[in-house]
This record gives sequence, structure tokens and C-alpha cells, in this order.
Amino acid sequence: MNPEVEHETEMGESDQQVRLQKVLAAAGVGSRRACEDLIAHGRVSVDGRVVTQLGVRVDPRQAVVRVDEQRIEIRPDVIYLALNKPRGVLSAMSDDRGRPTVGDMVRGYSQRLFHIGRLDADSEGLLLLTNDGEFAHRLSHPSFGVRKTYLADVFGPVDRGLAARLRRGIELDDGPVRVDSFRVVQSHGGRALVEVVLHEGRNRIVRRMLAAVGHPVSRLVRTAVGPVLLGQQTPGTVRALTTREVSALWNAVDPATDR
Repeated sequence: MNPEVEHETEMGESDQQVRLQKVLAAAGVGSRRACEDLIAHGRVSVDGRVVTQLGVRVDPRQAVVRVDEQRIEIRPDVIYLALNKPRGVLSAMSDDRGRPTVGDMVRGYSQRLFHIGRLDADSEGLLLLTNDGEFAHRLSHPSFGVRKTYLADVFGPVDRGLAARLRRGIELDDGPVRVDSFRVVQSHGGRALVEVVLHEGRNRIVRRMLAAVGHPVSRLVRTAVGPVLLGQQTPGTVRALTTREVSALWNAVDPATDR
């Protein structure tokens, strides 16, 4: 869809076409005046074309908008959430056996949400939810290479050569797996805290991989999905992703190609 300039009317903005600066402000980029400055300085593009006119209107449901080449999510009906999943909660929207699920934690949202990837019931940490199917598919598929970061409490000590071995890859029952990075955060006595980064999401992959090299996991927490960090978010709470986080995720899975 190409942006087009429309004259102001007494009826105001149409249902589909909205002034670009208003769309950007609504997306959290900045104040209306700040967004006008971004447009005037040629820092905004719509569907791949740089826009410098303040009269341009776009359809927020269809247009792909970037600021400084960073994609901005402008659709008004999409939701992106970060949940700190507690241990014992299923990565499912419902359960016919009545067990606690992540769906129970987002009951207040009227839109149909689904989780992006999963964490097994015994694992904790960052789980993203959305109603954007394309976004979820790209983040979940290993071909897009979005890295997930985990902290694992394992039985130690950990051999110095383990990091190189895991980067080269090991063989599991369902095929090979290798990490993007591995490091020992701390070690004491017969325990160690290790950080594992990898971009695939097979069932219980971190637990199975570490068990296969002799370090069973007693606790596993996902601390990051791509650029989104768990940080100090309290277990069991849900928050909306920021404009910056959503933009960073979109650029991680679609750096140059518009929808």
C-alpha cells in the first residue's frame, strides 16, 4: 500500500486513513510534534518509501512503517505480552484436567491470545504471548535464529571443555543440537549455575542436552527471548512489551522485508 496525501475535511480522519504523525504517536514513538520532526527530517518510511510530507495518511492495519529503519508496530488491534511463568504452570491456554495454565493468567484480555513457543511445566521464566500469528510463527521457527537465554542450576563441577563441546554440537535421540553460547556463571561445591543460549525450541531441549553431557538440571529459568529480557519482573505477572521491544523483535525476524 502506498501512502497518499489527502486534504483535511470537516469530517476529520477516515476509518482507514490516519495521519502518519498521529499513527506514530499512538504507537508510542513520541509526542505528535516529535513525530512530525522525524517525518520532516526524512527518518520515517512507509512501505519502503521515505516520507517527508506531514499531510501523508496511512492505513495502520496495512502499512509497514519504519523509523530510522527500525520497524514500528502500528496496528491498533495487536497485543504483545511478556509473562514470567512460574514453576508448575503449563504452557497452554487451557487444560481439561484443571491444571494451572498461562491462559489462566491472561483471562482479562478479550482477544484470543496464544503463547510463542513453550516452557515445560517444571521450568520458569520469560514466555511471550500475542494475537499476531505471523509474529508468533517467525519468533518460534528456528530458521529465523531468535536466541533464547536460560539460566540452569546443574549438578557440577563443569568441565572447562564443555562449552566448546556444546558449541560443536551433540547428538540426541531426535537429532543433533548445539548451543550458540555457554558459560559458567558461578560454581560452588557440587553445583553450578550455567547460562545457555540457543535458537531452537524442541521439547525440553535444554534439560535433555545438559543431562546428556552429565549435568542434570534442577532448576531452569528462561531469562531472555532475543532482545526482550525478563529482568526483575515478578513471577506470575504479565506486562505489555514496549514499542522498542516489539520493534527490536520484528527487526530480529524481518530486518528488510515488509509484510
